[in-house]
Amino acid sequence: MAVREIVKFPAPSLRLKAKPVQVFDKDFQALVDDMFDTMRDAPGVGLAAPQIGESLRVVVVEYTDDEREDAKPKKYVLVNPEYVYKSEETISDVEACLSVPGLAGEVERHQSVKIQAKNRFGKPITVKASGWLARIFQHEIDHIDGVLYIDRAARVFQPTVEEMEQIKD
Repeated sequence: MAVREIVKFPAPSLRLKAKPVQVFDKDFQALVDDMFDTMRDAPGVGLAAPQIGESLRVVVVEYTDDEREDAKPKKYVLVNPEYVYKSEETISDVEACLSVPGLAGEVERHQSVKIQAKNRFGKPITVKASGWLARIFQHEIDHIDGVLYIDRAARVFQPTVEEMEQIKD
């Protein structure tokens, strides 16, 4: 397990559609572990493989909306994710990104989503999410499609230190 360098905008690789994962071998498992290590080190709540220079359709998320100090965040690994449902209801909120440091933006996202994917071992899974977790999944899935939040933002701005502490990137 290792912390990898995060690819930063305007790197052209961030604009490419990632390739589907075909093999779930020990090298792939090491990649997933590295993604979690890199995300935690940054720190962030989600990371897509293209953000560490790997053109693969895999995202990791570690998040809890439980306010208790002892609450354990839930870990998600979505491989080759596809939306099967997006709510008509949308909500606009502020996002930031580990690949676009120093900026934030107001982005409209679906309030809830349902995603079919494979887990890190290649087994089919279905994940339902709403609120901030749905936003995180949409942000990360955009990455594997070569889309950055700044492409969707109604407004991009340089947040103050206080504002940045409020943003869950």
